[in-house]
Amino acid sequence: MTRKQINNILIWLATIILVIIIMIPGLWVMLSAFRPQVDIMAKPAVWIPRNLSLLQFETMLFGGSEGSMGRSAVPVLDYLINSFTISILSTVIAVIVGTMGGYAFARYNFKGKNKYFLGIMLTRTVPGISLSLPLFILFARIGLIDTDFGIIIVYVALNIPFTVWLTDGFFRQIPKAMSEVAMTDGCTKLQAFWHIELPLAKSGIASAGIFAFLISWNEFAIVSSLARSTDSKTLTVGLMDFTAQFVINWPGMCALAVVIIIPAFILTFLVQKHLVSGLTFGGVKG
Repeated sequence: MTRKQINNILIWLATIILVIIIMIPGLWVMLSAFRPQVDIMAKPAVWIPRNLSLLQFETMLFGGSEGSMGRSAVPVLDYLINSFTISILSTVIAVIVGTMGGYAFARYNFKGKNKYFLGIMLTRTVPGISLSLPLFILFARIGLIDTDFGIIIVYVALNIPFTVWLTDGFFRQIPKAMSEVAMTDGCTKLQAFWHIELPLAKSGIASAGIFAFLISWNEFAIVSSLARSTDSKTLTVGLMDFTAQFVINWPGMCALAVVIIIPAFILTFLVQKHLVSGLTFGGVKG
């Protein structure tokens, strides 16, 4: 066995070990969602579940019988509807606005173009947690605290910079000659964009949409300060409803975490082809 082969084996082993270490917390959460509180709090830890049950999901989603910590009083279905509403609407708006912005930066030359583009990108470097207090003060004064509309505005603003960056790089890879030929044949610029350039950019737009949805779906820092009631709380904020002064409902919290993970996992799996092609093709500017 050569030295190169030994190095490759060591790299693969190190990678496998690292992946296992990364997966352990997620695996623990998933298993805990199907276990009673007694098994979760046992010392020494019970790694191999003795009894698996869907009781937590039944209690949480359908208000079924008593769970391991009592009947669930957390309105998970309301939080689920809020999460889907806010994430889908903010994603659609951000993708539409970001795609138009990306196309403008890719196809048109105007004064201060590079400065505007840099300014948009720099807005995304600000951590979300640092925006929580300023947004709370501002929204409290204009009456947008505890409203879906206020949260959607924030998420649209968070997602537009990445959408602009990704679609800009993608539109740059599409030859201008294609739309020019179409306009020579009688198409207007809008028709050339709609029928030629936009379909060719669908992978990049899909990638931007996936990331925008996942950011909105998983975000916690900002929405936790803006959402105060059941009317606007999302699933991520709802996790805190499983905590009390002296006890934490670990099975319920883990079950809700699984509910949060499932839609994101399914979405990524269904559109992974567009995700990979969009990032690899549109991430490099010509």
